[in-house]
Amino acid sequence: MMFTNHSVFVLFVLCLMVLLSIYSAKTKWGKPLGAALLVILFTAVLANMGVIPSASNSIPLYDGIFTYLAPLSIFYLLLGANLREIKKAGLPMLGLFLLGSLATVLGIFIAWYLVGPDQLLEEDAKVLAGMLTGTYTGGSVNFNAVALIYDFQEKGLLYAGAIAVDNVVTAFWVIATIALPKTLRARFKDKNLSIPGDEAGKDLHEKMGIFSLAMALVIGFGALFLSEMIHAWWSEIPTILVISTFGIALAQFPFIKKLEGVHSLGLYIVYLFLAVIGAYCEIGAVLDLQQIGLTLLGFTLVAVALHGVIIIALGGLFFRDWDMVAIASQANVGGGTSAIALAETFDRNELILPAILVGTLGNALGTYLGFFVVSIL
Repeated sequence: MMFTNHSVFVLFVLCLMVLLSIYSAKTKWGKPLGAALLVILFTAVLANMGVIPSASNSIPLYDGIFTYLAPLSIFYLLLGANLREIKKAGLPMLGLFLLGSLATVLGIFIAWYLVGPDQLLEEDAKVLAGMLTGTYTGGSVNFNAVALIYDFQEKGLLYAGAIAVDNVVTAFWVIATIALPKTLRARFKDKNLSIPGDEAGKDLHEKMGIFSLAMALVIGFGALFLSEMIHAWWSEIPTILVISTFGIALAQFPFIKKLEGVHSLGLYIVYLFLAVIGAYCEIGAVLDLQQIGLTLLGFTLVAVALHGVIIIALGGLFFRDWDMVAIASQANVGGGTSAIALAETFDRNELILPAILVGTLGNALGTYLGFFVVSIL
């Protein structure tokens, strides 16, 4: 069907899946899963059925959502940030994130010796290990940064296979981390490291008036434009870091706090982002690579699973806030945007700001850890 690649049709389907996920999350069967997990599952099914494009035939709409809407979602959610929340939630989240980064590196090393990807991929396996270390510390920016240094993007089939595997495993880990806290609480006592009080528990899904919507769009796109200009002048400063700083600064002004529905707007955009994550979960692309694809998938799954085991063990030893452990892990593997989706799913609004901050830190740290792994192997 020709219209399956039409941007307006695809946007309609994505919005429909978000609506269906939000509705389903209110039902008896959908409530335990949550809207974040459901939107990934729904779009993954449609993409693998060919109803909408997947990673191998991606369209500009997907890139636009990643490039523009994902930073906007973070900006809007930060407009409700309370800096006092960092005092108790921020430092544990930072500690867990650093433990997660260490877990990623250890997971890659252990998976290297268990799976032995170098036996099939030879020297390319080292670069792949570095790319995966980067992306599972801070996101796809690090994945591509390591790849560019070693001209890995010129290895068409292998590069495409690595992207396909990364997309599948990232979607899998979002699902795993959503289920993680409930599973762990059934066996191990949990504790909440955040600030008790009204801020964490209040309903932020208020109605949005026309003035609030108009103001939100003006300041949102204005902040995004300024962030991109600053990044153009100083390329060392990531756009996401700049727009996050704008969001935190503006959140301290009383007139911003009076805007209604901004949190809901940011959350809706997060769900659109997760819908594309689901669409990128292309099982067929991995299977088409046959032995190479299965080797890559096995190596990546083992590495991420080991990351999970290590961060759960260390996080349980030092912190034991299972929501926070899951969010920190997701900040490593999926990045800041998917981490804040988890914070929303767990109804831990006070962890949104720390999740964004550690996700930004991952963008800065991931490339260096990727190079480190390549040099060691």
